[in-house]
Amino acid sequence: MTKFQKLSTLIIVAIISISCCDKESVAQWVDPMIGTDYHAHTFPGATLPHGFVQLSPDNGPGGWDWCGGYHSSDKTIIGFSHTHISGTGVRDLCDITIMPQVGEPVFEFGTADDPDSGYRSRISHSTEKAEAGYYAVYLEDPKIQAEVTASYRCGYHRYTFDNPTQQHIMLDFNYWNGNATRKASFRVVDERTIEGVRVVNGWAPQREVHFYAVFSEPFSEVVAKIDDKEPGATTQGEGRKVTLAAKFNKPAKEITVKVGISSVSAEGAKKNYEAEIAGKSFNKVRREAMAEWNKELSKIEIEASETDKRIFYTSMYHALAAPIIFSDVDGNYRGMDGKIHNSGNEPHYTLFSFWDTFRAAHPLYTIIEPERNESYVRSIIEKWKQLGMLPMWELHCNDTRCMIGYHAASVIVDAYMKGYRNFDHEEAMKAMIATAERDEFGIKYVKELGYIPADKEGSSVSKAVEYAYDDWCIAQMAKQLGKKDIYDRYIVRAQYYKNYYDPTDLFLKGRYSNGKFTNDVFSATAIYHSHYVEGNAWHYTFFAPQDVEGHIELIGGDERYVARLDEMFDAETPEGHGDVTGNIGQYSHGNEPSHHAAYLYSYAGQPWKTQQRVKRICDEMYTDTRSGICGNEDCGQMSAWYILSAMGFYQVTPGSNDYILGTPRFANAQLNLTNGKTLKIVAENLSAENFYVKEVRWNGEPYAKSYITHDMITSGGELTFVMSPTPNKEFGAAKDARPVSKITDNKMTAEELMANPAKH
Repeated sequence: MTKFQKLSTLIIVAIISISCCDKESVAQWVDPMIGTDYHAHTFPGATLPHGFVQLSPDNGPGGWDWCGGYHSSDKTIIGFSHTHISGTGVRDLCDITIMPQVGEPVFEFGTADDPDSGYRSRISHSTEKAEAGYYAVYLEDPKIQAEVTASYRCGYHRYTFDNPTQQHIMLDFNYWNGNATRKASFRVVDERTIEGVRVVNGWAPQREVHFYAVFSEPFSEVVAKIDDKEPGATTQGEGRKVTLAAKFNKPAKEITVKVGISSVSAEGAKKNYEAEIAGKSFNKVRREAMAEWNKELSKIEIEASETDKRIFYTSMYHALAAPIIFSDVDGNYRGMDGKIHNSGNEPHYTLFSFWDTFRAAHPLYTIIEPERNESYVRSIIEKWKQLGMLPMWELHCNDTRCMIGYHAASVIVDAYMKGYRNFDHEEAMKAMIATAERDEFGIKYVKELGYIPADKEGSSVSKAVEYAYDDWCIAQMAKQLGKKDIYDRYIVRAQYYKNYYDPTDLFLKGRYSNGKFTNDVFSATAIYHSHYVEGNAWHYTFFAPQDVEGHIELIGGDERYVARLDEMFDAETPEGHGDVTGNIGQYSHGNEPSHHAAYLYSYAGQPWKTQQRVKRICDEMYTDTRSGICGNEDCGQMSAWYILSAMGFYQVTPGSNDYILGTPRFANAQLNLTNGKTLKIVAENLSAENFYVKEVRWNGEPYAKSYITHDMITSGGELTFVMSPTPNKEFGAAKDARPVSKITDNKMTAEELMANPAKH
């Protein structure tokens, strides 16, 4: 190569490098500390998009706010475990805890009040650093800088010792996070490697987490404390309470630990380790994690302030923390039946918080990762084959039987109706019907009476109205498949929400077995009322997304409906209570049943009020602080609501193809779709005061409707909002400009529905 050729090559490389650097790394705006305070229940540690390993610090057993293992109010850490759940209100996981130490091993992690009673360490939040795929903190007591990163199925620890004397690393299988170790066993493979398993009972009734841990330095011995026996050096062991100390006689300034995990076996964990991180440096895995996040987060680009970028991209980060890959690199995974299955060339997924995520998270996935969402559906169908019904709230291939409804049906049908049909339609229909025809959780009464008697089944109203929506979903797919008998049956069941409407006070409320309303015990504002789940009558009275027009008719027409919505938002705000937080009047954004309510104004011809309410929710309920999420993040749902709303639209009725327009928060946003198309969203004259929509254009042409369709999004184009400080009350007011959600086939009144439900 001549000097000229060498120079030319260097210039080309430099130009490419500059060009690559011109495109902003959006992952830099992720702050995993957002949501680690208040009641959001997120964790700050390292993970990849939908990664099985979620390697994060744990504070030790705590109360409800420690569901994610960590809470910012705490100032101590017991170690770093490899599995977490992002944002739920129930505790579980936190498996295979690792903690570096110096001095003589102590086999208990001690208490937060007395950290010196165990190997727990004090920390200062000022030393914490968290980014997409990486977390670091200085452990003050052993004087160790701790860093963790992750691949999809492996965790990578790096510990740097100020004073490397009497070094040891604890492996603890006893962290109680709402679960209990049934059995733990381990085996020393060689002087750098330990493998084993933790078998756990918890929210998920039975889980197995196998591990394969490889240390960068040879340990001199492994000392184990097993059950009530005295600690002793050993090469293997088994018990219900097992804690290990891998000791290092030769001082090492830095020790790394690479850990593969698996639901199947230690051999599976080893394969995951060998495929994903063996031979790689810590910094390389960290860079790869950041690159994976940047690739996923770049599907949406926004022009915004640094604060808004932190809120938005951290929301995307949280939205992509679930569902998670559950199969090993060879496709093996432990199924709903406890047996080993193989998913072939695609991952099998777990962690489906359906009651939360059917509302906004899965609709978001149909936009930014539709092919992966199809894979979720295929995983769900496999779970039905193994379980015999659709899971309600699925965790590590266990059905926790938590929450209500059979909202896996919504996820399946929403994908199908949007044209994402790469799954077995007939098997999906069989799964939905089998689930909807069971006799548990009040479904028996739905079939026999057309309603669930409040004196026979708890949470009767909440269960019934959500069943009605799910039944509508089943009807939509049945109609597409030409199954008229199924469609006719389920489109009637979709109207059973009407059976709870009391015209005397406009609420949906319970009925007793004799058909009378439960007025003697009814309270519209009582949280955790026995007839409602995680909410009250205000929250559930507006849940009929499958038939909003029919619901408006029940209430008494557009004006009365809007007044009723206003009454909810403008009512006296209750104190935050558990899951029911983020309150504006009787609207509760911190919990899911309210999430669609602000968008209902558009169905009654007043989208300017939707704009008003959505602006306030975004302003008040999402910030870039540790307490910046107003309630349980719930596996992406809280964040997905914000992502969609911040772009200017939201899907009220998954299973339809309509998204209701709201008010955009960014002057420019761009969706880079997986089909190669782009959707540009422009907000002209946008400011803090100019949040009302004056007019809308689609590809430069006037657009009068207050909703857009999924086909518009996926075909690409430009959606332009012209913003104003005052509302345009004409926009979206006309009947033909409003979104449509109504049941017309086999339409019945409540009296007709209750007259003889068995024949429907």
